[in-house]
Amino acid sequence: MSITPAQCRAARGLVGWTQQQLAEQAGIGTVAVHQFEAGASQPRRATLNVVRRAFEAAGVEFIDPNGGGAGVRFREPSQ
Repeated sequence: MSITPAQCRAARGLVGWTQQQLAEQAGIGTVAVHQFEAGASQPRRATLNVVRRAFEAAGVEFIDPNGGGAGVRFREPSQ
C-alpha cells in the first residue's frame, strides 16, 4: 500500500516531526517531503518506501482505505 499526502501529514502530527525531521529520518530532501504533502508531485516508490519505514520505526501504523478511508495510528507495543 502506498501512503497518501494526508497520511504523511497525519503521521508527522502523531510523532511530532517537522518536514525537515521527516526528511532527515527518511534520508530524503525536505523539498521532496514538502512537494509530496502539498500534492505537487508524486514521489518514486522508493521514496515513499523510505518515508513509510521511517514512520513505522517511530511506531506509526498505516491503515488501508478499507471502506472507512485511509488513516494512521500508533501501533500497539509488542508484548
